Amino acid sequence: MKPKRQRHLHALDLGAALALTALYIGFARLTADDGQPVYTGPFWLGCLIAALVGLPVAVRRRRPLAVLMAVLTALAVASLLDIPREPYTAAGLAAYLVGLAEPARRSVPALAVTLPVACGAVYVGEAVVTPAEDWRGAVGVAGLVLLVIGGAWATGFTVRGRRAEAAAEQRRRSERALDEERLRIARELHDIVSHNLSLIAVKAGVAGHVAEADPREARAALKVIEETSRSALAEMRRTLGVLRTEGAPLGPVPGLDRLDLLAEEAHRAGVDVDLSVHAGDGLAEGTQVTIYRIVQEAVTNVVRHAAPTRCRVTVEVDAPEVRIDVVDEGPPPAHGQAVPGLPGGHGLLGMRERAMMYGGSFEAGPRPEGGFAVSVRLPTEGNR
Repeated sequence: MKPKRQRHLHALDLGAALALTALYIGFARLTADDGQPVYTGPFWLGCLIAALVGLPVAVRRRRPLAVLMAVLTALAVASLLDIPREPYTAAGLAAYLVGLAEPARRSVPALAVTLPVACGAVYVGEAVVTPAEDWRGAVGVAGLVLLVIGGAWATGFTVRGRRAEAAAEQRRRSERALDEERLRIARELHDIVSHNLSLIAVKAGVAGHVAEADPREARAALKVIEETSRSALAEMRRTLGVLRTEGAPLGPVPGLDRLDLLAEEAHRAGVDVDLSVHAGDGLAEGTQVTIYRIVQEAVTNVVRHAAPTRCRVTVEVDAPEVRIDVVDEGPPPAHGQAVPGLPGGHGLLGMRERAMMYGGSFEAGPRPEGGFAVSVRLPTEGNR
């Protein structure tokens, strides 16, 4: 609870405490119709009881259980002295905080003690000590006191339960958000590492194969490895820097305008990419990142499993949906099925997760004529 709100609530409690004290001092000075005082004890005792009834209410938020016991004792004494002329408001205010702030293992026994003590004191005061009512009237007054105290406690207990449910729901939402953020970061790191390592592995294989026969091509392959490694390290540092510190500088968000660079990187790894992008302006940034990552993962799989080969990437955006198709021709006849040392990862799963996150569809599989095809459909922003 905010400090300013706490101060306001404590001020209201202090006002209620002073009002109740003044009210009970007035009850101690009350006279009957014949001019005789209703309370016949010394005035100082009446003032003391009034203070014990009202003043503890000022600190009911700090010590609710102790305040309830103190107020209950004072009210029971006041009832036996025929002072009260109201249905135990101070006890109701204290009981509300007990139900709200105290755990059930303490608040329920406190209520079980409070109700019989309060009702018993009222009944004895009304029907036995100063019988202004017959037993039916005394029972009615005791029932009213029971409603005030029990209803106040039940209200506080209900509010406590609802607040606990709201807090638990907030915790669940926070945990879900944390899980989603972990999954998002895992996807981003997977895309960065998988894509760049695939390029490095392909070029390392080429360099090792032609090192003696064609040193110039081997040096070119090593140059690609160096550039790709630097790029991967820089991108990972930016990603991890965002996790470590607030306000870390962010690199450019990958979007449709960076698909050309992706095609160039794949070309250096031996995949000739035919890129076709048809999209207007105004596509949401999150959708562009999703398109980029899906294309990146699909092309990475081509590099990993089919290079050298040709690949066709088509991205089309119209009103109802975004269409992404990545089709490759498959590896040459003498080529293996995967880059040695790079086992199959979570690429297809990651693409499927990204598509499902946006309410889209995902299909992937080998083509009858050879090669592999990935097809993703994403609804545009206004159709989700």
